[in-house]
Amino acid sequence: MVTNQWSNAVSDNFERFKKCAVDVLSVDESAVVPEATFESLDADSLDLVELVMALEEEFDVNVEEEELEGVNTIQAAFDLVTSKL
Repeated sequence: MVTNQWSNAVSDNFERFKKCAVDVLSVDESAVVPEATFESLDADSLDLVELVMALEEEFDVNVEEEELEGVNTIQAAFDLVTSKL
């Protein structure tokens, strides 16, 4: 089924995203949920730059600095990265 394949791909990509967030932000895996804000994860601007660099490497994408405007949740960051796949 195409729907299941798409769902599995999204799930796999979120797990990869989550691993980067856990490693870079030094947060518990359970804290990396779509609705979490970077502020709630105590991530500062340097943390976000490091996270973006890790995500660019993990997903082989390029995220421009201006694209990060308004990205303040895990979901928004995940959507931005996966929109480039």
